[in-house]
Amino acid sequence: MTKLALIGAGPMAMAYAAVLKDLKADTRVIGRGEKSAAAFKEKTGLDVRTGGLEDYLGSGEALPDYAIVSTPVDALAPNTKALIAAGIKNVLVEKPAGLTPEETQELADFAAAHNAKVYVAYNRRFYASVMAAKKLIAEDGGATSLRMEFSEFAFRIKDVPTAAHIKSQWLYANSTHVLDMGFFLAGYPTDISGKQAGGSDWHPAGSQFVGHGSLENGGLFSYHADWDAAPRWMVEVMTPKRTLMFNPLEKLNERSPEGFAITPVELEDDLDTRFKPGLHAQTNAFLRGDSTDLATIASHADHMENIYKVIRGA
Repeated sequence: MTKLALIGAGPMAMAYAAVLKDLKADTRVIGRGEKSAAAFKEKTGLDVRTGGLEDYLGSGEALPDYAIVSTPVDALAPNTKALIAAGIKNVLVEKPAGLTPEETQELADFAAAHNAKVYVAYNRRFYASVMAAKKLIAEDGGATSLRMEFSEFAFRIKDVPTAAHIKSQWLYANSTHVLDMGFFLAGYPTDISGKQAGGSDWHPAGSQFVGHGSLENGGLFSYHADWDAAPRWMVEVMTPKRTLMFNPLEKLNERSPEGFAITPVELEDDLDTRFKPGLHAQTNAFLRGDSTDLATIASHADHMENIYKVIRGA
């Protein structure tokens, strides 16, 4: 039985707990306060060791080989570093792993220096819809183009009690869900050009984002977001044989070149209905050591600096 430390006791950690129980992992949950621990226990049935990560690592308890970090965004990188320094070499950290490209690169360098395997939990890569599309794209000979939209619910986000320094990095912290999914399916950019406009008190870098570029296979991509308008997340991948459409991202539809009819793609999505979508397959891959579709911290740091930073702007 795999032994694992789950760091955090919030809603996302609760989603992981349901998956880990199904996978029969021997899970030690590490939290801070008694209130969140009680809520976690009521929801999952699992006890929480309170006092925080530093207290746990300094307690002398035998440490597991695996850890999942599911804490507030600004604590992800420090907590991951602390686990690595303590000797845990296999870590799955919630996205975006670091609040900025610089913090993410520092974490990647730290992991490399300690020979640790750190993966960033972009669970949308493991949606049943994405796995089905990945297979179809390969059968069709690859993507010819990619289109993405990542508009956010700005009217809601501005009033949530999230710390200002986290909200100011919202494109990194949240919008990269969509961007990672699209590029994971179609391929990564060899060049990218972007423009930004607008902005707000909570996200001064911008509220409209438009750009385009070339993919590594020679195809083209474009993206668009307007956080001041009616929001949605959308990904479309075009191949020589079909257009694959994700809207919502959990569902997959296709349109053939012969007509305009949109047809649902049948999915084997039992795990996505029983658990938070993508989380079971992602966690299972991590525990089995199958890194085929996992985002390494090194690749993610590269994407933060050379893709997402261009999209967000200064």
